[in-house]
Amino acid sequence: MALTSSNMLALGTPAPDFKLLDTITGKFYSLKDSQGSKATVIMFICNHCPYVKHVIHELVCLAKDYQAKGIAFVAISANDAIAYPEDAPEKMTQLAKQLGFSFPYLYDETQKTAKAYQATCTPDFFVFDENFLCVYRGQLDGSRPGNKISVTGTDIRSALDNILQDKPVNPQQIPSMGCNIKWK
Repeated sequence: MALTSSNMLALGTPAPDFKLLDTITGKFYSLKDSQGSKATVIMFICNHCPYVKHVIHELVCLAKDYQAKGIAFVAISANDAIAYPEDAPEKMTQLAKQLGFSFPYLYDETQKTAKAYQATCTPDFFVFDENFLCVYRGQLDGSRPGNKISVTGTDIRSALDNILQDKPVNPQQIPSMGCNIKWK
């Protein structure tokens, strides 16, 4: 594991389209299929990363708290599943069902989607407005494994609350940090 920070995609960047397999339903999802009426949260995660394991329950709660308000959530794993079998699609399905994901968990086998988003780590978060323009990219909150800060999702929750109140999202954003994406 190499500790890696987000690339911090430029604010205002249009969300790249994708067509990826949802490991929960077996259906393919595109960006348009995943659109929320107010915003769309794209989360690059995986099964084995200790940083993702540290926040995974908050991700499930976050989605459940905001989906009914018009915020869509999509999780994507782009890790090399041959080198990291815990991140294989069948394991993704198991984890999603075990934790009760209310959002698609897509597999980016070619890793083209992760590259298009300039994702570098797990977890890596991107929030796009209703026009699919990036308004937030950065950390869930200040918690990291072992730093004794509670996992609250405060940074993303603040961004989503601003969107729902038609207020601008604070452009001062802190990069996410986690394991590097396992490139082929």
